[in-house]
Amino acid sequence: MAVCARLCGVGPSRGCRRRQQRRGPAETAAADSEPDTDPEEECIEAGAVALCGAEGGRGAGPSPPPRCSLLELPPELLVEIFASLPGTDLPSLAQVCTKFRRILLTDTIWRRRCREEYGVCENLRKLEITGVSCRDVYAKRINPRVKSGRFMKILPDYEHMEYRDVYTCLLHRYRHILGLWQPDIGPYGGLLNVVVDGLFIIGWMYLPPHDPHVDDPMRFKPLFRIHLMERKSATVECMYGHRGPHNGHVQIVKKDEFSTKCNQTDHHRMSGGRQEEFRTWLREEWGRTLEDIFHEHMQELILMKFIYTSQYDNCLTYRRIYLPPSHPDDLIRPGLFKGTYGSHGLEIVMLSFHGKCARATKITGDPNIPAGQQTVEIDLMHRIQLPDVENLRNFNELSRIVLEVREQVRLEQQQQQEDRPEDGEGHGRHSPREPQHAPAQPSAGPPAEKGREPGDGGAMAAEEQPAQSGQGQPFVLPVGVSSRNEDYPRTCRMCFYGTGLIAGHGFTSPERTPGVFILFDQDRFGFIWLELKSFSLYSRVQASFRNADAPSPQAFEEMLKNIQSLTS
Repeated sequence: MAVCARLCGVGPSRGCRRRQQRRGPAETAAADSEPDTDPEEECIEAGAVALCGAEGGRGAGPSPPPRCSLLELPPELLVEIFASLPGTDLPSLAQVCTKFRRILLTDTIWRRRCREEYGVCENLRKLEITGVSCRDVYAKRINPRVKSGRFMKILPDYEHMEYRDVYTCLLHRYRHILGLWQPDIGPYGGLLNVVVDGLFIIGWMYLPPHDPHVDDPMRFKPLFRIHLMERKSATVECMYGHRGPHNGHVQIVKKDEFSTKCNQTDHHRMSGGRQEEFRTWLREEWGRTLEDIFHEHMQELILMKFIYTSQYDNCLTYRRIYLPPSHPDDLIRPGLFKGTYGSHGLEIVMLSFHGKCARATKITGDPNIPAGQQTVEIDLMHRIQLPDVENLRNFNELSRIVLEVREQVRLEQQQQQEDRPEDGEGHGRHSPREPQHAPAQPSAGPPAEKGREPGDGGAMAAEEQPAQSGQGQPFVLPVGVSSRNEDYPRTCRMCFYGTGLIAGHGFTSPERTPGVFILFDQDRFGFIWLELKSFSLYSRVQASFRNADAPSPQAFEEMLKNIQSLTS
């Protein structure tokens, strides 16, 4: 870089010594302290001069225009140029010459890089007016009992801090932990979002709303934060517990994995002992007291979760997760959803599309189906036409339709294995003898009913029902199917055959059982578990996440395999 800079007239080469003579004594002394050209540079310069002389002797063309050096530009213009470069290139630029190094000390350059690369909108000189985002959000929304003045006492002295230090010692140093992560808390998992929040880097744990209010917004609480307490010194603080921030530690274990550790676990304890800690956790986690929960099995599950998760309050390991890639032909926009899971409460799943099937993967889990497992799989090639409302109330009628589709899927897979033995994993694909169809879309033609025998007049009549009119068709749960939330939509757009994963406690004897995937709208879907006679309602997580997109579809598929292998 130094060779190129000097050849272009931006370094202290012999070509710019004449310009240095017009400088002041101080600038001349500074320039003279720079090293002179080395033999390699002199060779390159001599070759360039000889080449120019040879070309000048060949013809009497016009003389080339004079070179314009970056050093001849005014400093304010150089500040604008440098501020538009990536922050990772600025340290190399500072090594070109003394003038560049002095200009890069301008704090407005680094403030722009903080804003454009990491979204920092705070003003270091006016924090008493703008406030700190994490303080406002946590103190006023999450824990209103804590006064904001308490946080003011622990805020750093930003008056004497520079954006260059914020960029180099905080944002750039910890950039690898920004994004979405899944904590390793056994079968329960979790969703952590590490973001730049004001002048802090904060790890927010996202929690589902209280059961069974699946349409309510997500809850969140901070687990740790990183900020600059002193110049060029980043401080990690644990936010767990009810006694304020305290000393913590963050370690990047390897690519896409890091861990946090609390160095003052006594801040997690409460004066009333474990009983007070459990009642406080129960109010925050479930929004109720133990006396309000009359179901004995549900009480056991809640107590088991408290005992298990409290073991991880001092040290946690996180693994990166990506949001699923989106395609124009997807049935609905993929992403994160909140779903009801009986006595286990609400859990977070990730809906993703994989050609002719869709999958819902658990981000949070339970002792039966742990986090990372594929809770629901939807066969987009086998559409189900529901009967009219009166017949839909009959559970046996719905079960008959679904079991017929399951038998047809089994026969198609068997036929495919016979025709193409080398491709035995073609789940959800048609036989080569059948025409190929793309996954069904909301605007498609009449549904291709898969649950009737050929020549069945009832099937043909059902296919002509107005499911594609854009208004949807009426929907009601069959009698005997339980639901945690009775406020489910009464119209649906389309239904598909699917399978749901069920297992015993400790993920014993897992098996996939048939069910019905019901698409209500772009933000809600449901699943009827036939064997359990249960209905799960899912609602989209309405939140935007930065640094969460997968670098490639292959990276997303690899991520799904990794989180599933951890609990298999």
